[in-house]
Amino acid sequence: MAATVVRYLRSVGSPTSASAQREAEPVDALPRPDLRAVGDDERAPVGPAEFRAVLGNFASGVTVITAPPGEDEEAPSGFACQSFASLSLDPPLVTFMVARTSTTWPRIARAGVFCVNILGAEQGELCRSFAVSGADKFAGVTHTPAPVTGSPQLDAVPAWIDCRIHAVHTGGDHLIVVGRVVAMGAAGEGGPLLFHKGRFGRLAD
Repeated sequence: MAATVVRYLRSVGSPTSASAQREAEPVDALPRPDLRAVGDDERAPVGPAEFRAVLGNFASGVTVITAPPGEDEEAPSGFACQSFASLSLDPPLVTFMVARTSTTWPRIARAGVFCVNILGAEQGELCRSFAVSGADKFAGVTHTPAPVTGSPQLDAVPAWIDCRIHAVHTGGDHLIVVGRVVAMGAAGEGGPLLFHKGRFGRLAD
């Protein structure tokens, strides 16, 4: 599977060597002014509590987005991310959303690259460790450099996707980050970690 993907990425012109890490350029962490669908003098059509309650009915997978240390940084960065999706097959693009208030996102932006670590059904604690702000998220977490960007590829995840930042768009209080896939792989074993109504879950057998 991994070899097939690498051959495809080479065929469409994506870099598959470690030199791509040196080519990565920082991106603007806050690329545009706020884009609001509701004016400052208007009342929002729904409140935050109702919004969360309704959208919580949509079950999603869970990932950890990681990046290598940027210039003048010693430690890698990462955060738990529920809002991840595939975007395009040709060229191969993925996307994730991150709050504009995130303290981790500027570090990923400076690195210019990231790795999406898709979590398995037994990795709820790993997700929690990356959801804590201000802690050493990588304490006790084993990882290896992703093959192209050098972003931390967490051990024992069912799948990983190595990316360069392709574009960043503003979406209200979040940013929409688009990544161009440069390498990927999957173990093909075990079920996914799911998030539904504020709780972790798994697929029923």
